[in-house]
Amino acid sequence: MVTRNFGFSLSRVRLHASWLAAPSASHDTDGFGLYDIEIVDGRIGSIVPAAADVRRAENDMAGRIVSPCFTDCHTHLDKGHIWPRRPNPDGTFMGALESVGEDRVAHWSAGDVEARMEFGLRCAYAHGTRAVRTHLDSISPQDAISWPVFEAMRERWAGRIELQGACLLGIEGVRDADWFATLASRVAAAGGMLGAVAYMVPDLDALLDRIFAAAIEHGLDLDFHADETGDVDARALRHIADAAARHRFDGQILVGHCCSLARQPDAEVLATLDAVAAQNISVVSLPMCNLYLQDRRTDGTTPRWRGVTLLHEMAARGINVAVASDNTRDPFYAYGDLDMLEVYRMATRICHFDHPVGDWPKTVFANPAAAMGLDAAHGRIAVGEPADLILYEGRSWTELLSRPEANRMVIRNGALIDRTIPAYDELDHLME
Repeated sequence: MVTRNFGFSLSRVRLHASWLAAPSASHDTDGFGLYDIEIVDGRIGSIVPAAADVRRAENDMAGRIVSPCFTDCHTHLDKGHIWPRRPNPDGTFMGALESVGEDRVAHWSAGDVEARMEFGLRCAYAHGTRAVRTHLDSISPQDAISWPVFEAMRERWAGRIELQGACLLGIEGVRDADWFATLASRVAAAGGMLGAVAYMVPDLDALLDRIFAAAIEHGLDLDFHADETGDVDARALRHIADAAARHRFDGQILVGHCCSLARQPDAEVLATLDAVAAQNISVVSLPMCNLYLQDRRTDGTTPRWRGVTLLHEMAARGINVAVASDNTRDPFYAYGDLDMLEVYRMATRICHFDHPVGDWPKTVFANPAAAMGLDAAHGRIAVGEPADLILYEGRSWTELLSRPEANRMVIRNGALIDRTIPAYDELDHLME
C-alpha cells in the first residue's frame, strides 16, 4: 500500500453494508460494495464509493475485502491451552468438567493462569481481535488467584485489546449467600460482570433472584451460561428472562449456549423467544465448541444434531445474537486459536449464515460489541473512528471463507501490526 505524510489510502476495497453506518456505493447480493478509504492520523478520514476510473486509483486493492476488527464476547482465557497436560478422556461434557476441575486444583497458580492468558491474547490480537470477554472460574480459592491476574492483564493489554471479565461458577454456589456477596463485591471492585452457569436446580428462580439483586446493588451487567445440553427439559434461558422481567433489570445481559432450545417443542420455543425478546438480553452461540461437545456419543454411533441454538428465530424477533470462540485447546474444546475468522467461517457452515448473507456478519463485529456494552466504534467502519481494520486476500464470501487467510493484514490505529503468532513451545514449561 502507498503511504503519504498525512496517511494512506486503500482504493477499491470491498466493504460489507453491515459494517457501514450509511452505505453509499452500489452493493451486490452478498452485501459488498466497492469503496475508497482514506486514513489520516490513525483514523478513517473518508469512505467514498470507488472511483470509476480504476487506472487513476492509487493503492488499488483490486476488490479485496476490508473488515472492522473482531469482537469476541465469550472466551475462557483461564482454561486455554491446558489440553497437553489434561485432555478430555472421552470428548464428553462431563469428561471436560472433571478434567478442568482436576487441572485447576493441581496447576492454576497465578503464574500459570497469567502465562496462558497472555498466550491467548497474543493469538487473538494477531488474528485481528480488538475486544475480548473472558469468563473466570471463580469458585474458592480460584477467585482470589484469577481476578488479580485478570486485572493485571487488562491493564497490560489496554490500547490493544479491550478486556472484560465475567465470574463463572455453578449456580449452586450462589446458595452460600455470605460467600456469594463477597464474590459479587470482588467482581465489582474489578469492574467485571456477574454471572453463573444456570441449569435446572429446584431453587433456580431463588438463586437467579440473588444474582440479579447483587447485580443491581453493585451496578453490574450479567453474563450467564445456560442450557448447554440436549436435554429438552433444560429451560434456564426462560427463567433468566423471567428474572430480568421480575427485577426490571436495565443492565446488559448476555446468555451463552442455549443449546437445548433447538430440541424443544415449538410452543415452548416460541414462549421462550418472546420472553427473551421482551428483555435486554443478547444471546451468543458457540458453534465450534458445541458442535464438538453436544450429542457426543460413546456407543460408536453418529451425532444427530449440531449443538447450536436458534439464531435465525432469535434474529427475526430482534434479539441481539452473536457467535464467539468459547474454549481453546482445553478439555471443553481440543482445538481453536481465538481466530474469529475461523469462528465466522464455521458458523456460516453450521448455522447457515448465507443464502442470504444479510446482516449475519454483524455476529462477530457490531452485535457482540453491543452485548459487551462497548461504544459504537467497535464493529463498524466509520469516518472519524480509529482505523482498526483487517485487509484480506479474499474478494467475496466464498474466497474469504474458503481459506484460513493466514496472510491477512491487521491495521490498528492506522498502522500495520506484527502478526506473529506465539509458538506452542512457549507453553511447554507449564505442561511438565
